[in-house]
Amino acid sequence: MNLFLGIRERSLYRVGFVLVVACTQPGAQQTAAFRPSTPSWVLTWSDEFNGADGSPPDRAKWIVESGGDGWGNNELQYYTRRRENVRQEKGSLVIEAIKEKFIGPDGIERDYTSGRLKTEGRFSQRYGRVEARIRIPSGKGIWPAFWMLGEDFSTAGWPACGEIDIMENVGSEPATIHGSIHGPGYSSGNPLTAAFTLPKDRFSDGFHVFAVEWEPQAVRFLVDDQLYATKTSADVPAGKRWVHDHAFFVLLSLAVGGNFPGSPDDSTVFPQRMLVDYVRVYARKNAVP
Repeated sequence: MNLFLGIRERSLYRVGFVLVVACTQPGAQQTAAFRPSTPSWVLTWSDEFNGADGSPPDRAKWIVESGGDGWGNNELQYYTRRRENVRQEKGSLVIEAIKEKFIGPDGIERDYTSGRLKTEGRFSQRYGRVEARIRIPSGKGIWPAFWMLGEDFSTAGWPACGEIDIMENVGSEPATIHGSIHGPGYSSGNPLTAAFTLPKDRFSDGFHVFAVEWEPQAVRFLVDDQLYATKTSADVPAGKRWVHDHAFFVLLSLAVGGNFPGSPDDSTVFPQRMLVDYVRVYARKNAVP
């Protein structure tokens, strides 16, 4: 999510930049991916989003955030807790971006609304496999993301808390997703990052599984169990710290506009929906008490 320090209701604000990334084609795997179906993984937390149609996400698992002051990234939406923007429906979480005039309780007026969720204070974990099956939207100015932040964010600040972007997409690039990690000295416009491009079709054409496998000194990025990048502590710039060594919490968001994707234009169709079939977190079997 390319974050910038800023706290509002204990929420992290993002600031995005256009990144220079290494594009990896699906066949260019470095090693075989570890699949969660193997005995080496144990499920530790999940949400299958099987609640009643129109119901909010499980409050014991998620905080639905709100606010419209740009989130440090000049974003154009107002995040709300309304069912119009965040709800369960037909076995999925729906995060819906709507083009509409909206004035929040803080008096800020925006031309778009959308949704953002986090597990901060509900769930966090150090290391393991974190995955979600998602159908992302597309269109200029649309920015879906599945990501993580260090649970010490409210005390350490960003980027010292660390960040792992499991999946983010610039809507004008419908066949490409980005995976990145951020820390002190390798953040904002200079993260450790890579991209994955489908050889045909678009990510918005169907569901895909986005995952990271996170070890003490490495983070591996996968799409549909294809490994496309590995970032390790050896990749951190000289003299900088690897801060991905403590528990992180999970976020899902659908932004409109901002420094990273740019603004929507006349070609952008609304509403836009990000559908999340599930989020699942695993630990290595030998790491579970």
